[in-house]
Amino acid sequence: MGGTVTLITMGPKEADDTLRMGLAKGADTAIRLDDPQFTECDGIVTAYILASAIKELNYDLILTGCFASDDGYSQVGPALAEMLDIPHAAMVTKVETEDGKSLISRELEGGLLEVLDIQLPAVLTIQTGINEPRYASIMGIAKASKKEIALKGSGDLGLKEDEIGKKGSKTYIEELTIPIQEKMAELIPGAPEEAADKLSAILKERGLV
Repeated sequence: MGGTVTLITMGPKEADDTLRMGLAKGADTAIRLDDPQFTECDGIVTAYILASAIKELNYDLILTGCFASDDGYSQVGPALAEMLDIPHAAMVTKVETEDGKSLISRELEGGLLEVLDIQLPAVLTIQTGINEPRYASIMGIAKASKKEIALKGSGDLGLKEDEIGKKGSKTYIEELTIPIQEKMAELIPGAPEEAADKLSAILKERGLV
């Protein structure tokens, strides 16, 4: 396919380690978006900040994760595509690109798989396990340690205070709690036939069959 790869993330200085690992594995440039006003952003505002930075770049294909490991909202990828006014596909497990189009496979509910043609430029949210990441070579790590990571804040992107952070977010977390466990699983030991007889007896005893 050719071209270049640009890594972009919104996060604190600690995110530089991840960006440098990506550079060591072959990415060309990296951008980190960081600003005190970027805290407490919901998924939509996060997408808005990313879109503001990406609009300044030339791009054909934008790859994101399916969801964040902390909240799992799955909002950023689709919202990013909407803000850039380009197509998107979610939960992608395979990508083949040729002649300005991508043939992609993506997961649906119930274990189904959907195959789509999608016109580029586009946003794809990538499912875990789509490929095996290459190893970073010693030389790649050394070169990555010397590369500059571009840092951009709200002023660089022309963002207003009431558009970002908690002020710009439409949703926020009020409370996180662990669900109350009301039922316990019961394991039935023994050979399959014996376990089946025990299960049948339990169901009859509880009036379920």
